Amino acid sequence: MSSVAPAAEANFDGLVGPTHNYAGLALGNMASAKNAEQPSTPREAALQGLAKMKALAAMGMTQGVLPPQERPHIPTLKKLGFSGRDGEVLARVHRDAPALLAAMSSASSMWTANAATVSPSPDTSDGRVHFTPANLATHLHRAIEPETTSRALQAVFRSEKHFVHHAPLPATPQMGDEGAANHTRLCAHYGDPGLELFVYGQGGETEPKPLKFPARQTRAAGEAVMRLHGLDPSACHHAQQKPEVIDAGVFHNDVIAVGNREVLLHHEQAFADTKAVHDWLRKRLRGTTPIFVQLSEHEMSVADAVGSYLFNSQLICTPDQKMWLVCAHECRDNEKVWAAIQRIIEDPENPIAGVHVFDLRQSMRNGGGPACLRLRVVLTAQEREAVNPKVWISDILHARLEAWVRKHYRDRLVLADLADPSLLEESRTALDELTQILGLGSLYDFQR
Repeated sequence: MSSVAPAAEANFDGLVGPTHNYAGLALGNMASAKNAEQPSTPREAALQGLAKMKALAAMGMTQGVLPPQERPHIPTLKKLGFSGRDGEVLARVHRDAPALLAAMSSASSMWTANAATVSPSPDTSDGRVHFTPANLATHLHRAIEPETTSRALQAVFRSEKHFVHHAPLPATPQMGDEGAANHTRLCAHYGDPGLELFVYGQGGETEPKPLKFPARQTRAAGEAVMRLHGLDPSACHHAQQKPEVIDAGVFHNDVIAVGNREVLLHHEQAFADTKAVHDWLRKRLRGTTPIFVQLSEHEMSVADAVGSYLFNSQLICTPDQKMWLVCAHECRDNEKVWAAIQRIIEDPENPIAGVHVFDLRQSMRNGGGPACLRLRVVLTAQEREAVNPKVWISDILHARLEAWVRKHYRDRLVLADLADPSLLEESRTALDELTQILGLGSLYDFQR
């Protein structure tokens, strides 16, 4: 179907939560493992994320914010057999199962690329924007997110006329779904029907699998989302991520590839069958010719990609239609990676005009770069009007959220602090105030 109004890509960044810590919970995430048990700085992490949001809004981007989740999550601990008052629950789990306390205290919802898969209205059979929250079934600390994620998305995208919210897929290994981190949409113009590229690590029994780390995304999940969203199967492609790169620390496709509009920027090792991906895009993309910016192993190794998170950069299009790369400081710190970026932006064969570098070290040390922090949602003008207006970043909202962070967040956090009942109380007080700032209603379990 054709679009009915001009459309733009909005970015919704996740606010870093008050319990931001380095517990090394994500198997296969090299940065998370490397920095496990190091002290973290929740306040600095949240302020770094807010600074990126403000900067992109100042560039003319449609920029929103999504809330963190309640942590430590006492309701889950009680489901797992820890009883008593909240403080007693924390003390018992800290004594008897400290790893479980760390899992229930993770601030990983900040990485909203994993929040959901989103299909815009030009692609769907009913002309509405469809959301399917990721089930995040492969890790306990993330598998507890979907219920609150669903509530948050429904509180932000409320209009049934414009938005459809699906339940997460069944939380089984066969349906492992990690959301938009393994999904890319390409198009000539945002308001035109586009192509949706679903990338998976685990397919059929005869397909190769990684040997060291889990393949978090399954082909079956991508196919289910395609059906739920009413997508044209001919406009969807299911591509396997190369198993060897998963074992090298590429736990999501957005660690090795990023696409926007007609551009697909990726490492030559990203896909099991790169030619099939390229051929499909050349055959199916309407209104423009796809542009492939492929980096070779010689130019930049997979290890360099994982260490710098170059491909976890954002590709954004500002209102003047220029395309920009938004990357982390770690890209500039790596000589090979920075040289590759300079080659890309100097190449007249692609529309990437320049690079913006951000300090996101608190997020990067836990295994998430600029693209991990945002969920992309293509919206028409009418759909933008239907979004909860209180979540759009402006100078006023940025200042209010910055003051909120400085008021409520700790400057330093170590794993032992997770058992502190006062941290739980501080977090709940902060989140209760945040729901009022963002107009989210009774979002959290403690508010119900």
